[in-house]
Amino acid sequence: MKISTPGRICLFGEHQDYLGLPTIAAAISRRISIEGTPSDDDQVIIDLPDIEQKEQFSIHHTLPYAKDRDYFRSTINILRRRGFVFTKGFRCHVHGNIPINSGTSSSSALIVAWANFLTRYADNPAELTPKELGEIANEAEVLEFGEPGGMMDHYSTAIGNVIYLESTPKIYVEGLKPQLGTFVLGDSQQPKDTLGILARCRYGMEAIIHKVTAYDSSFSIFTTPLAQAKDYSSLLSSDELGLLKANLEDRDILQEGKKLLLSSQDTQNSDFDTQLGQLLYRHFANLRDHKRTSTDKINRMIEASMKAGALGGKINGSGGGGCMFMYAPTQAEAVAEAIRSEGGIAYIIHVDSGTRLEE
Repeated sequence: MKISTPGRICLFGEHQDYLGLPTIAAAISRRISIEGTPSDDDQVIIDLPDIEQKEQFSIHHTLPYAKDRDYFRSTINILRRRGFVFTKGFRCHVHGNIPINSGTSSSSALIVAWANFLTRYADNPAELTPKELGEIANEAEVLEFGEPGGMMDHYSTAIGNVIYLESTPKIYVEGLKPQLGTFVLGDSQQPKDTLGILARCRYGMEAIIHKVTAYDSSFSIFTTPLAQAKDYSSLLSSDELGLLKANLEDRDILQEGKKLLLSSQDTQNSDFDTQLGQLLYRHFANLRDHKRTSTDKINRMIEASMKAGALGGKINGSGGGGCMFMYAPTQAEAVAEAIRSEGGIAYIIHVDSGTRLEE
C-alpha cells in the first residue's frame, strides 16, 4: 500500500492562528509518501532514506516514547485509544520532495500520511475522512507532546486544495475551490528561527493584547477596527503599536482574500490574479516590517521575483529562514530563475489534492 500527502503554503493568516484568528492555506504539489508491506513478525521497520534514518519497534510495545516528538509511536497510540487494533508488523519506506524544516509542513504531511496508512492497515481497518485524519495527526504531533501550534498544517495537508480554517470559538473548516495559477516555491536554505519568532509574534502580541484590554475592555482582536489602533498610541511603544496594527490589518487582509478566492469560483474576474498578488504582498510587508519574520536573503528573493514578473508573494511558515513563495501564473520559469540568482532553490508548484491512496 502506498499513501501520499502534500505539503502546504499559508496564503493568509500567517502568525495569527495561535491568536484565535482564521487562516487560509493551500496544499501544494510537493508530497511525501509512505509505502508499506506486511512482515512476518511484530516488528515495524520504517526506512527514511531522505534523512538517512531508520525507525524500528515492536507493534506490541509502543509506550513509553523513545524520544521527544516520537510521532510514529504517538500516532499508533492515538489510534489505539480510538479503538484501532494492531497485531502485525510491517516494513515501510518513506520518501518525499517537500523541503524539510522549511515551513512547508513536511512533518505534518508525514504524520497525516502515517495516520492514513495505519487506519487502512489495522486489523480492523477503516477509511477515515480527511478531516478525521487531520485531527488524529494534530493530536499525535501537537497535543500528545504539549507542543505549540494550531491545526492548519494538519487540516491543510489532509484535506488538500485550499481551506479556510477557524479555531475560535470552535473548529470550522471550509473547502475553497478558486481557479489558481502557478506558484513558485523558494527555499532560502536558511534554518528557521521558530522559537525566536514566536517570542515576538506570539508572546509579544499576547502581552500587547493583555495591556490594551486592561486599558480598554471593549478591545477585541477579532472585531476592533484597524483605525482604532491609534487610540492606544500613548499606551504602547511604537514597536508594539506597529505589531498591533500589523495583526489587525492581516486579519482584514485575510477576509479580503477569502472574498476574492470565493469570487473566482463563480465569476470571471479579469483582475483576479493581480488582486491576489497584491494581497499576498501586503501580508508579506507586515511580516517583514512589523512581525519581522523575514530575512535579508528572503527579501531579496521576493524582490527579484517581483522584477521577474511575479504578481506577489510572501515568506511562508514560522519564519527567520525557510521558504517563501510567489504567485506567478504567467512567468513561473523567470521567477524560478530569479530565486536561484539570489541563492535559493526554486520549485514550480500548483495547488494539489490532499492525502490519498496511490496504490
